[in-house]
Order: sequence, then C-alpha cells, then structure tokens
Amino acid sequence: MKKQAIGVFDSGVGGVSIWKEITTLLPFEDTIYLADSKNAPYGQKSKKKILEFSIKNTELLIDKGCKIIVVACNTATTNAISFLRQNYDIPFIGIEPAIKPAALQTTTNAIGILATKGTLSSELFHATSKKFTKGIRVIEQIGEGLVPLIEAGKIDTPEMTSLLKKYLDPMLVANVDAIVLGCSHYPFLIPHIKKIIGSNIRIIDSGEAVAKQTKTVLEQHDLLNPLKIVPRHLLYSNTSVATLNLLLNSSKEVYKIQKLDF
Repeated sequence: MKKQAIGVFDSGVGGVSIWKEITTLLPFEDTIYLADSKNAPYGQKSKKKILEFSIKNTELLIDKGCKIIVVACNTATTNAISFLRQNYDIPFIGIEPAIKPAALQTTTNAIGILATKGTLSSELFHATSKKFTKGIRVIEQIGEGLVPLIEAGKIDTPEMTSLLKKYLDPMLVANVDAIVLGCSHYPFLIPHIKKIIGSNIRIIDSGEAVAKQTKTVLEQHDLLNPLKIVPRHLLYSNTSVATLNLLLNSSKEVYKIQKLDF
C-alpha cells in the first residue's frame, strides 16, 4: 500500500489549493484528485446530498487504489467525514475553518469567517466556534456566488470584486484582524481579498495544516512511499477541464488532467 496514491476530492476545483500543499510537502507521493464540479457547490446542498456525494467520491478513489483520502472540502468534512471514518477502512483527513488560530491570536477580539452555508450551519463548525471564540466577536459571512465564479474561471472579473467587497466590508467595519477562509476554493481569491482589506488583516486558510496532517497520518500508518522517483498525478473533473488547466498552469508538478463521468 505504500506505493499507492493519496486520494483527494472536493466539490470542484477548489481543493487544488490543498492538493498543491500536499504535493509540495510530499514530493514523492502519487495523487489522484476528483473535482466534482458537476455538483458544486456542496454548500448549498442538503446534508443527505453532501453525504451521498462524499460516499460516491470515496468509493471511486478506493476503487482506484488510494491508501488515504483527503476530504478537501469544508462542507463535506463537517457533514460527512464522521460517517466515512466509521464505514471505510482507510485513513481520512478533513478540512475545517481555522477558527482556533484566528481566535487565539486576535488583538481586536473580532474575527471574520468567509465560508459556505453548508459549513457555517454544520454541527462541527458550531462546536469548534463555541469552543474557541468565547468573548470574541465572530462575523460570519456566506460567500454565496463565489464558488460558481471560480468554477467558471471568472476569478479576475468585476463581478468577483463586487461580491468580495460586499462580503468583506462588514468585517472591516467590525475591525476584524483576521479573516478565516472556510472553503477550499477561496485561497484562489487571496490576491483580490488583499486588495480590499489591506496588509494589516491576516488571511488564514487550512491548506498547509492539512498537508502536515496528511504526512503525520501516513507516518503513523507506515504508508509513506519509500520510492524517491517522480510521482504520478492524475486529476479528474466530471465537467470541463478548462478551469483545472487554468489553476494548474503555473504548477511545477507533472500531472495529467482528464474528464471522467462520476
């Protein structure tokens, strides 16, 4: 199993931000990535549907021989990962908004969280938020419309800028000193977010932490690939591969992108 791939799935192309962190930290591991763009965004779906999609993606990655699965989607993690861990016999790595570091480091006692409806309304998010944000003002904002624009490759557009200003302005008014990105798609918007919020507010996402946890779990299960050779990266989308190609254009990794019906 050591030579088998790391599986990664997301409700579309956003999890590529996590995939990049994993391939950087673990340069000799093969990977298989599933972009379930056909059903994006998960954040607007029911918990039943999110679980259904997560099971489908998991079983496809297991069929392709993956030794570990990274759920590179905040909404799928908060709504489905407990079920996946209980019902499948391989390790799972989840991703959830990095509320803890934002809450521990704030000096203004105000933080912002930009996430999907599915994440902000989940039991896991509320439990984490309650645990770490006592006495801290939390400005929650559903990023409605952001994921479809990213999926369509419309990142550098006036429509994107307008939506971001609408969602970030209340956080600026509240004097937040950190904004947590609670969706794996949102790191692709960091350059645009910085133009709106300036340099004094920290932007926190979970990508690096997820990669480190993936490495830790592989070590714990003795699953690190011992071969020091160029890895094989396969990325699949069930819609157009155009946005995947766009987001990976500057990647130093050797990869292959294919359209796959799943």
